[in-house]
Amino acid sequence: MSTWDSHIPPPDMGLTPRQRARAMLRFALLALGLVPALLALGLARAAETVIHSGARRFTPRVVQGYCRFLLWVIGLRSDCRGTVMAGDGALVANHASWLDIFVLNARAPVQFVAKAEVAGWPGIGLLARLAGTVFIRRDRRDATAQTRLLAAEFRRGHRLVFFPEGTSTDSTLVLPFKATLFQAFLAPDMPRDMAVQPVSLRYHAPDGADPRFYGWWGGMDFARHFLRVLGQARQGHVTVLCHAPIFCTPGTTRKALALQAEAAVQTGFNAG
Repeated sequence: MSTWDSHIPPPDMGLTPRQRARAMLRFALLALGLVPALLALGLARAAETVIHSGARRFTPRVVQGYCRFLLWVIGLRSDCRGTVMAGDGALVANHASWLDIFVLNARAPVQFVAKAEVAGWPGIGLLARLAGTVFIRRDRRDATAQTRLLAAEFRRGHRLVFFPEGTSTDSTLVLPFKATLFQAFLAPDMPRDMAVQPVSLRYHAPDGADPRFYGWWGGMDFARHFLRVLGQARQGHVTVLCHAPIFCTPGTTRKALALQAEAAVQTGFNAG
């Protein structure tokens, strides 16, 4: 569930018989593809434990492959501009939909940072844990512990993805970035060349559909929205714009870092 809401009701998520049949067919294909993906994920994780002391070197590639498969089954095209940075650091993006996770994972092998509650969600929580998601508590009292946790992930060479807005939206705007999570980039024991790469996500609805078609926010039911997207015959597309990395130089504050990243994401969003 998203904590952001709109005074305008969400689009109708009802399905025609043909759309329902299409959604069920696509869901069946995704379920069939998930079986070998989970087997590969288990083998990759076992290899990581033995060869790399648990550091995730193989599993992100497996997850990336399945995410590309999911987008192909759905029929959602990605217009990717710019390149994902090669060095140490994290990607920070605006958050519009549950689709963001698949779109960004399809672009690069990454791990996501999510609120701790997600770990307990039926089905989704298990898949998130298998994919190496880092769960954190968004409480100021836990800020120091969370910073240490994230710093440890970076030192292991893991590339993380944050959604600094702290919630998803209806896909038509970018909310102010919360500065708290950016503190991890400034920890004394972080890699020297640590950088933050802003990424703008802009969804374009199918022809004739509500502009907020792909947005998932407020109290919208996940299952109904998921099936509505799966049932769409001709999909729209998403623009993924990777901006220049922002290096965490000495003297940089978390607020300055958050504002700079937000400005880049907003600029790309407006241009997308």
